[in-house]
Amino acid sequence: MKKLIFIFFISTFSFAQHINLSPTAEISVITCGPGTDELYASFGHSAFRILDLNNKIDRVYNYGTFDFDTPNFYVKFAQGKLLYQLRAYNFGNFLRGYHQENRWVKGQVLDLSQEQVQQVFDFLEENAKPENRSYKYDFFYDNCSTKLYDVLEQVLGENLLFKSDFDKANFSHRDLIELYMGHQPWADFGIDLALGADIDRQASSKEYMFLPDYVFESFTKVEIKKDGSFKPIVKRTEEILLSYGEAHKQSMLTPMLLFSICSLVILWITYKDFKRKSRTKLLDTFIFSITGVLGIVLLLLWFATDHSATANNFNVLWAFAPNLVFVFLMNKNSKMSTYYMFTLLMLLDVMVLLWIFKVQVFHYALIPLLVGLYARYIYLWFYFRGVGKE
Repeated sequence: MKKLIFIFFISTFSFAQHINLSPTAEISVITCGPGTDELYASFGHSAFRILDLNNKIDRVYNYGTFDFDTPNFYVKFAQGKLLYQLRAYNFGNFLRGYHQENRWVKGQVLDLSQEQVQQVFDFLEENAKPENRSYKYDFFYDNCSTKLYDVLEQVLGENLLFKSDFDKANFSHRDLIELYMGHQPWADFGIDLALGADIDRQASSKEYMFLPDYVFESFTKVEIKKDGSFKPIVKRTEEILLSYGEAHKQSMLTPMLLFSICSLVILWITYKDFKRKSRTKLLDTFIFSITGVLGIVLLLLWFATDHSATANNFNVLWAFAPNLVFVFLMNKNSKMSTYYMFTLLMLLDVMVLLWIFKVQVFHYALIPLLVGLYARYIYLWFYFRGVGKE
């Protein structure tokens, strides 16, 4: 899905000329398999294909492109303000990239009348014009995959019948992402860290179509009205490009392993401090600096971007932004530090409750880290109370 295609070529046809398709013209929903190396390729991709041999047309209409030359490209990308675009170009060029990446490609040829094919073609041609092709991308609700059914629904209207019942699986958007992240543990952790509670509600059947595989499955059940009755919209499925098996590259150092090691180090140093009735300031500086910086990043994603999925992110309860300030204050006021540690413990309690009641589902690799933080905060709470009584 979300294939980041940098366009270095111009369109191969003229927008000014209207084309009347021949009676043999066909439109297909194209589904491309996931890639194994890059995060953007992990979910696959979707597009339209128009094939009209009589007019020597074989074009892909791809809603998953953007212009790398956009001013302030990286800033807009980070803020969620980067406009994606519909691009129309030769299907062979589109296919070549997937062949090089060893990714399968399937096509579902739609059983549309000549008039309907022409209507969809005209819509895509108009939508691909420079003045019309840009749109505000949203990973879950308005992306290169969701666009396909939206376009057909807009053009064909009541002649289209959506029959998929994916919602019976009771998956949330986070659950659906997890299905594709098994071979990328760090990407999986990063997504769970950056995305908030809004993606933990149950997804509707149509919302499953932010993923190309579910677009493919949906169209096996979508029906089109013909001669007064509804019939399957897909008249045949084509295996356009096959892939050969390739083992996923697994990282030896997973988030679970790293945070387990970190937790053991925190617990060990805390035990040593307890025995000596002292405090290892270097450890506390490290913990509060890292969690503080991370908290600021998460708050910026929440409040300073247009990404809808990064709002309401309760990871900020353990990655607590004020920790970055507390680093410089903890040695100056033991009474204030006691209250602050109590506050941090309460925030961790709230986070656990949110997890139990599935208000937000956090990444399982956080469990050992939270154990380490909880133990350290309890010790510091007692430590600063003792210092205050001296």
